[in-house]
Amino acid sequence: MKELIEAIVKPLVDSPEHVEITELVTENQITYRLSVHKEDVGKVIGKQGRIAKAIRTVVYAAGSNSSKRIQLEIND
Repeated sequence: MKELIEAIVKPLVDSPEHVEITELVTENQITYRLSVHKEDVGKVIGKQGRIAKAIRTVVYAAGSNSSKRIQLEIND
């Protein structure tokens, strides 16, 4: 899943070397925290959050066969 998120996000940003994804696993949930350079946050979120929503949709669809709930957080 981390590779999928990286493959989607890295082409969008100007500083792909600053893209970091951490994974937090609990009993019934997996949370992915996406960190990008401060100047790239707007590019990942998009106008009115459209890009972030699209990324989340793809990630949730890819993880739909998992029994755990998946969340994606975007941080700077």
